[in-house]
Amino acid sequence: VSQQMLEQVLRELQPLCTMEQQFIEKFFQLSQDAADPPVLEVRVRTVSSPGQCPSPFNCLHFLIFLRLEEPTSQLLSEIFSCLEPELRGFVDVCSKVHPLGCVQVLVTLSDSIFEMWGSSSALPSSFLNTVLGNVLLLAKSTFNKCIGTLCKEIEEAKMSSKMKGGILPSVSRFEEFVNFSEEVFRTAQRRGELDKAHRRLANSVFSNINGLSSANLKVNTDMVMMENFHHVHCFLCHKKIHCLEDKKREAKQRYSEHMEKYITTYLGQPLEKLSHFFEGVKARVAQGVKEEEVSFQLAYSKQELRKVIEKYPGKEVKRALETLYRKMHKYLSPEENLLPVVWHAMEQELIRQYQEFEDLIQRCYAGSGIAMDFTMEDLLSYFSSITLSN
Repeated sequence: VSQQMLEQVLRELQPLCTMEQQFIEKFFQLSQDAADPPVLEVRVRTVSSPGQCPSPFNCLHFLIFLRLEEPTSQLLSEIFSCLEPELRGFVDVCSKVHPLGCVQVLVTLSDSIFEMWGSSSALPSSFLNTVLGNVLLLAKSTFNKCIGTLCKEIEEAKMSSKMKGGILPSVSRFEEFVNFSEEVFRTAQRRGELDKAHRRLANSVFSNINGLSSANLKVNTDMVMMENFHHVHCFLCHKKIHCLEDKKREAKQRYSEHMEKYITTYLGQPLEKLSHFFEGVKARVAQGVKEEEVSFQLAYSKQELRKVIEKYPGKEVKRALETLYRKMHKYLSPEENLLPVVWHAMEQELIRQYQEFEDLIQRCYAGSGIAMDFTMEDLLSYFSSITLSN
């Protein structure tokens, strides 16, 4: 409503000020030759009788001594002396009506001035242009202060101790602003100020998400960061905001990084002792021990390998994966629907690990007849049956 009122005020001001400026220039013959008398005394009185032509604000009785070489704007400034203060006050009220009212005010003023410049009826050096330009500077300042406050709120937003994951308040706040401002600017002539605001806010929300790495959370930090960067990436893909293309790519990269960390952390559990054993085998080979001689190392002998493999019968591996799936299902937020994506990525990572273990057994324990209790086909069937049963 306030935006419509501001638009109406600006629409009515333009013809009024333009007509007044044209009248003054014509009546006082401001374009006369310099040889004409330089000073003209004019007495202007406001009138309020019906049928007469009142002053726009009907509040002045003044005496003007007009020098012909003075700019028209000086006279108009005296006639409309209360215009700019009143406009400033009205714009300030409009900005406060809505939490983000300054966005609407900025667009309305910018478009009004832009249209005035392109209007054939507007004077090239319009007094109103100057006034609106000054008010627009106020609107931009108010807008920038609003964005600064919002950036601070987003950066300092804390994750609730009761929150088990999901989308952070800072991300939701960023989304709300972008959705609202994009709708307001949908038909705007220019959006330079908005693009700068978007970049500032995007940096703030990324800073807030990154800050989780040092937070003392009861849930897995990488999981929360993964979900939130994924959410930001999907949101920016949907909005298609050109100035945020680099942030969209960064969000995708960060989402992938934290998913990898999340998977690595959790995949250490199903085959943890096997992973540690073969990490040691790879370290010995890297140190210069020949592959065929690794089994002669006391800690990595065939007997030690058999002991580790015995701890991972197929049934136990499947049970561990079922426990892992339930844990993921409990903590991953349903809104992001990342469970199938993460579960598939985990499957691929576990398959990679299995193939690596098999390869090291073939190279370092050749001819020993040692093999894991479950095959690749068994592993694939574990994942498939868990997926289908949930």
